[in-house]
Amino acid sequence: MTARTLLSRVTLGALLALVVSLGHSAQAQPVARRNADYIVAVVNRELVTSSEVAQRARRLQQEGTADRGASTDWQRQALDQLIDERAQLGHARDSGIRIEETDVDRAVAGIASQNELTVAQLRDRLREEGVDYQRYRSNIRDQMTLERVREREVQARLRITDAEIESWLDDQRRQAGAATEYNIAQILIRLPEGASATEVGERRAVALALLQRLRAGASFQSLVAEASEGSKERGGELGLRRGDRLPDLFVEAIRPLKPGEVAPQLVRSGAGLHILKLVERKEASLAVTQYRSRHILLRPAAGASQQAVIARLADYRRQIVGNRARFEELARQHSEDGSAANGGDLGWVGPGQFVPEFEQALQRLKVGELSEPVVSRFGVHLIQLVEQRSVNLGPKEQREAARSALRERKYPDTYTDWAREVRARAYVELREEPGL
Repeated sequence: MTARTLLSRVTLGALLALVVSLGHSAQAQPVARRNADYIVAVVNRELVTSSEVAQRARRLQQEGTADRGASTDWQRQALDQLIDERAQLGHARDSGIRIEETDVDRAVAGIASQNELTVAQLRDRLREEGVDYQRYRSNIRDQMTLERVREREVQARLRITDAEIESWLDDQRRQAGAATEYNIAQILIRLPEGASATEVGERRAVALALLQRLRAGASFQSLVAEASEGSKERGGELGLRRGDRLPDLFVEAIRPLKPGEVAPQLVRSGAGLHILKLVERKEASLAVTQYRSRHILLRPAAGASQQAVIARLADYRRQIVGNRARFEELARQHSEDGSAANGGDLGWVGPGQFVPEFEQALQRLKVGELSEPVVSRFGVHLIQLVEQRSVNLGPKEQREAARSALRERKYPDTYTDWAREVRARAYVELREEPGL
């Protein structure tokens, strides 16, 4: 899923959890605290308290969202998450990200509407729960700030090279039984079997001199005729061949090239040293399955526990299956995604354009079927497959599909690296429990 984060909504049972689980950024200053709640960390000028850590640890344990393989120390993992969030909030503010009051107003109004309340009634309910309304708004603003800085900075760091795109497409074509064809021309400088280091050096010097002449503007065809020790027919061209019928070394060397370009480095094989030129690339048609689907997206990041959101979507599923509600109507009323106005319709989408969890769930469905709730980094989805079809993608569409798939594949590691850098630049002071 590549949609931008929109306003979040929560259930009444999660209103108090929003304030405690997200915590509240506060300026570090002397504060009188009960022994039951104390400062456990200062991140730049903001505080992390023991109550926030305890609440986050309970949520991690209930939802199983912490790193189970590494440790079952929920407190430590909760503290690490909160420190990361405080560091990212400080970075977002320093870099000029601001959430307007009108944006927070819309978020609060959405929460109230979701729970069939007016904003005034929501404030009354918060007061009954002992939640300060301004603190509640501050936590919503913090969460919106985090989502915005992550979207901006992580996406900006994602870099996809032409070589990566070609490699992804080759993998897809192999799976589909297709292959790109290449016409390569070569200048071959042979190496005798068992050549000594001196002989290899001499022959390499000859090949490098030829490569230098090409860079200076010499004709490839004329140098083939003058110096190549391989076939000189058709200017050294090998003719159109499928990539899987060419040496891997050749394919790797010419994959990044445009037709007419010469590989910048010599390629050594068992036959000798090769100077390679890409004469022509004939893209294989790539048939892919496209899906037209719709979804209802709810975001536990706004304060509702993940399990509560899953339960809500499971209830929506029962309503739809039992013909007590229509999917598109529930999507319009409840989905926290730009597709809500269209009844959750996501249009026709090919492979690699959704996050893996969403795509894998979609591929398991038959037309008309509903998924169980599916968790992704964007929230929790209820998915319905509306239609599917097989289409041949043109070269431009193939590259767009490859780029989307590679961005999704790289996102988790890119986010982790960015978060680690932000935390490393932050001032973090850990404090012990009072009296220890």
